[in-house]
Amino acid sequence: MTISTWLALVVVVLTVVALVKRYESRLVLLCAGFLMAFISLKPMMAFQQFDKSMTNGGLIVAICSAIGFAAVISYTKCDVHLVTLLTRPLKKLGFSLLPASMLVTGFISVSIPTLSGLGAAVGPTMIPILLRAGFKPGCAAAAIVAATYPAYLNPGLSHNVFVSKLAGWEVMDFIGTHALMTLSVTLISIVVVSITAWFLHDYDKDALSKNTLQAEEGSEAPVKPNLLYALAPLLPVIILVLASMYLKGMKVSVATAMIIGSAYALVVTRKDPQLAVKEFFKGMGNGYGKILGIIIAAGVFAAGLRAAGVVDVFVKYLTEAQDIAKIGGLVGPYVLGVLTGSGDAAAFAFNEAVTPHAPQFGMTIDGLGYLVNMAAAAGRKSSPLAGGVILLAGIAAASPFEVVKRTIPSAVVILIALYIAG
Repeated sequence: MTISTWLALVVVVLTVVALVKRYESRLVLLCAGFLMAFISLKPMMAFQQFDKSMTNGGLIVAICSAIGFAAVISYTKCDVHLVTLLTRPLKKLGFSLLPASMLVTGFISVSIPTLSGLGAAVGPTMIPILLRAGFKPGCAAAAIVAATYPAYLNPGLSHNVFVSKLAGWEVMDFIGTHALMTLSVTLISIVVVSITAWFLHDYDKDALSKNTLQAEEGSEAPVKPNLLYALAPLLPVIILVLASMYLKGMKVSVATAMIIGSAYALVVTRKDPQLAVKEFFKGMGNGYGKILGIIIAAGVFAAGLRAAGVVDVFVKYLTEAQDIAKIGGLVGPYVLGVLTGSGDAAAFAFNEAVTPHAPQFGMTIDGLGYLVNMAAAAGRKSSPLAGGVILLAGIAAASPFEVVKRTIPSAVVILIALYIAG
């Protein structure tokens, strides 16, 4: 390896340290990428990658429209109606309430795919139900955290869009190819979390009368949920699924589905369209800044790695030891997700730098990209630093460490299952 490659490895170590210390991830990745490019005397590689990532039309359209739609759904309160509709039948199921609540949460996560967003929508309703039924606070929060893998069935999820574009696939084809594995991972998570709760004695059927709650049901919960309102968060997903199955000649884009969903939410709720449009475009701006910002920064970081020759060395090693490629794609993003509390930076950086080379070490781009995404997601759910974990722990009045103590076993089993199946 050259001197620039060794110096780049030092920069990578410092990057991981900075991310663990929770410095702004976009700043860390950008600085590291530019530094490695300058060390290698190839600064234009980083600048050119910045321009390329910044103007990536496919990603911008899908991600920004999805975040804009989420903002409209939040403004119209349709998400609250969906959550209320699905959670009210769960109140008197005993221990089976735990897996049932995870199933419901997983279903909702398809339309609200971020852990923090889902926690804010579901937590104030679901957690008090679990607590009143006799589950410990850490278990109640963990049930929500560990149930969100079906979010990877959402065509607007940035990771799905990113990997499908790398592979040259339509996003619905990518989701469909890996849907069975996503559902299997969800089932594994539900089963292992339930078994963990049983072994930790997290359920006390006599606790109903003595359980003094520190978290109350959300005040926004409607007395009677409106079915038309509840349909709105799911409508874009329904449109895209039906279009991919029955209207293959008509390519319905993610943005088209999101605009139709937003219009439907406005029609049924009769909210002020002027405010709704403002929220939609504000959401689009936030989507570009927060999500595409990480993608841009991860692209620059990957360009720095390529400039320094780190990617070439890594790919050569993986080519010679193909079994290590799968392990690296699982363990690397998982560990970084645990350490940083965010799987986004790890997944985007790995997928940008390594996944395009998957055929060289006996894997497919979509296959390796999917493993990386799921491993990073498992890492986020295992981290006491993750924003969604902290939020749900706060709602349940539990320590984040008590939450991840119950999510880590399922994450480990999921990684093993992904390795075997992959």
